[in-house]
Amino acid sequence: MARPVLVTGAAGFIGAAVAQRLLQRGETVVGLDNLNAYYDPALKRARLERVAAAAEAGSGAEAWRFHQLDISDGAAVADLVARERPDRVIHLAAQAGVRHSIDNPTAYIQSNLVGFGSILEACRHHGVAHLVYSSSSSVYGGNTNLPFSERQPVNHPVSLYAATKKANELMAHSYSHLYGLPATGLRFFTVYGPWGRPDMAPMLFARAILAGEPIQVFNQGRMRRDFTYIEDVVEGVIRCLDKPATADPTFDPAAPDPATSWAPHRIFNIGNSQPVELLHFIAVLERALGREAVKKFRPLQPGDVEATAADTALLEAWVGFRPFTPLEEGVERFASWYREHHG
Repeated sequence: MARPVLVTGAAGFIGAAVAQRLLQRGETVVGLDNLNAYYDPALKRARLERVAAAAEAGSGAEAWRFHQLDISDGAAVADLVARERPDRVIHLAAQAGVRHSIDNPTAYIQSNLVGFGSILEACRHHGVAHLVYSSSSSVYGGNTNLPFSERQPVNHPVSLYAATKKANELMAHSYSHLYGLPATGLRFFTVYGPWGRPDMAPMLFARAILAGEPIQVFNQGRMRRDFTYIEDVVEGVIRCLDKPATADPTFDPAAPDPATSWAPHRIFNIGNSQPVELLHFIAVLERALGREAVKKFRPLQPGDVEATAADTALLEAWVGFRPFTPLEEGVERFASWYREHHG
């Protein structure tokens, strides 16, 4: 019998979508999530219901198994991996949110550092053939050299969240070097779409616009973001899963390339490569919802950066794919889902 794929953060926005895609193509999937209250757990449970439905419609209910546990509990993670014996792990569980990390640093240390250590140890000891893990565009920090390339250094994070994501990349590389664990880190750029996180701008804006309430527009709306549609992100994750990281035979330790290594470890951006100003995104959303937003302009918040943009040339060269969904199309799909789901 084929060994399953373990998806951590399986009740999350990206995790649930990835689990569904894996089930739809006939994989057996083991999901893990602690269902914490960072945002309404009811949304997480609704996503899990959709994942279970995808299993029923595909290979059958037995193709999906869910475990509620916290990745910072190393013994529980090790026990789960020993019992389920996944051959590949997609690690998406993390404490998310840049601004939240300023007020709640301990949550990020526990989940993103201690928890990631638990996953690495479980992969090391239980024969995992490939670890794909989520990083973030936030690792580029104070860099203003756009578009962001994996070959650029990421030594100036501007939030603890970003620092933990860079730490994950370094931790994964060390395990790839010491234990030969193939590991691929994916830097996601502002993911949006149906079933998204309610703490992110698209959901916050849609709720407020339809309720006739003002939206908070930071940096006077001049921030630029590389909005990336969820289905494109899922496609990138799956393609990278299917092509395990390998050592780069051309790696030169005298002139090290941050994107590759002598170890089986790779880093890739997953972004739409078409950054837009926040005010433009709001205008597209207004058209899709048929309502005009009441805007309250605010200064740039601590931990935020003014612009992000992804160079995805390395991703395309590695797996033959780059995100492509136009913003207008993605926002229209999101708005239709929002109206249907929230009435």
